[in-house]
Amino acid sequence: MRTYTFPLDLVRERSPERPVALVRPRSVSVAARWFQDNLKADVFYAVKANPSAWVIQTLVDAGVTGFDVASLAEIELVRSVSADARLAFMHPVKSRSAITRAYFDHGVRTFSLDCEDELQKILDATGGADDLNLLVRMAVSADGAAYSLSGKFGVSTDQAPALLLATRRAVKEGLMGVCFHVGSQCMRPSAYEAAMAQVGRAIKKAGVFVDIVDVGGGFPSVYPGMVPPDMSEYADAIHRGFNEMPVSETTELWCEPGRALVAESSSILARVDLRKGDALYLNDGSYGSLFDATHSRWPFPTKLVRDGEASADLKPFQFYGPTCDSIDHMPGPFWLPADIREGDFIEIGMLGAYGVAMSTGFNGYGEHDIAAVEDAPMASLYGLAPRSIPTVRTTAEEQARKVVRLSRPKGKAGQRKKARR
Repeated sequence: MRTYTFPLDLVRERSPERPVALVRPRSVSVAARWFQDNLKADVFYAVKANPSAWVIQTLVDAGVTGFDVASLAEIELVRSVSADARLAFMHPVKSRSAITRAYFDHGVRTFSLDCEDELQKILDATGGADDLNLLVRMAVSADGAAYSLSGKFGVSTDQAPALLLATRRAVKEGLMGVCFHVGSQCMRPSAYEAAMAQVGRAIKKAGVFVDIVDVGGGFPSVYPGMVPPDMSEYADAIHRGFNEMPVSETTELWCEPGRALVAESSSILARVDLRKGDALYLNDGSYGSLFDATHSRWPFPTKLVRDGEASADLKPFQFYGPTCDSIDHMPGPFWLPADIREGDFIEIGMLGAYGVAMSTGFNGYGEHDIAAVEDAPMASLYGLAPRSIPTVRTTAEEQARKVVRLSRPKGKAGQRKKARR
C-alpha cells in the first residue's frame, strides 16, 4: 500500500480513475489504545464496521486480540491475519454448517443466541461440545442511538429468564454470559447504564450466575451535527452499570466497538464527472462507499482536492453516484467551493466505518483503490483533530440569528398591550 503525506500528493502523482479509500492506520491504533487503557473490558472489534485486512492487522499490532465476527467470511479474514485471535461468533442466527465449520475448522468457541432453537442448533452442530461459551442476546432500549438494532434480535424481558436458565444448564466447562446492543452511534452514555440495569433484573429473576457481560457496540464517532459526549463518559457509565449488576468479582466485562475504532481512519477520494447546477455526479455513491449519505442522509464533511486555487465562496451541493439508479443520490448538503467543476476531486471524510464495507458491484461500479495518507482525520474523539466539524450557515440563517425577538407579556398585561395596538 502506497503512502502519501496528503491526498493532494496522490492526485498530483496520478489522477485516479476509481474512487480511492484514503486510510490512516495511526487513527485506528490511537482509538484501540484508548479502549484498552480506559475501559476495563476485553475488546472485541466488530469486523462488520470495516472488514479491511489493513484494519485487522493494525488492531492486532495495537494489542487487540478479540474480534466480533458475524459470518464465515469474517472468520476466515481474521484467521488469515491472526491465527490465535479470539473470535466470538456474535450473529444470533447462524446456519448449522457455519457453526460446525467455525467450531471445528477455525477454533471458535464463543457463540451468541436469542432463542432456545438457536441454543439447540449450536449444541447439535458442535456435537454437544463441553467447551462452549454461550451468550444470550438481550433486547434493550435503543433510545439515544442513530440506528436502532433492537427490532431484529434479542430475547424480550419476559422471555429472558427461561432462556438464561436453559443456557446456563447447557454450558459445561465453558462460560455463560449475556450481551446486548444499545444501537449504533449511541449519543447517550446513560443508555449503557440503563441497559445493564434492565439485563441485571432479568439475571436476578432467572437466578443464574453469569460469567460474561458483553455491552456490545454502539460507541459513536463525530459527524456533522453529531458531536458525542466525551468518551470517558461512556466508560464511566459502563463501569457504574457493571458495579450495580448482580454479578461476581470473577465476571468478565466485554465490549464490541466498531465505528468508534475505525470511523476516523478513512476518507474517500471521489472524482467529479459532471456538474449540473448544484448537482455533482461522482464516481462513487450509495452503492459504493456512501450508503449512509443516501439512506441516513448524513452530510459527511467534504474538502476539495485541487492542484490550484479555488473560490473562497462555499456553496451547498448534492451528489449523484455513478449508477443508473435514481436512488443513487446523496442530498447533503455538502459544502464546497462555488467553482467546483468536472475533473476535480473531493475528499469525503469520516468514512472508515460502514464506507467501503457497504460497497457492491451493482452496475459495474463499487471497486476502489486504497492508499495511506499521513494527515489528520477531519475530526477526532481521541485528540488527533478537533472534536467537532464546523457547519456552514447560509446568509438567511445568519440573518435569522441576528433578529431580536421580544417576548409578549403574559396574562392581563399582555392583553392590555394588545388592546393598545
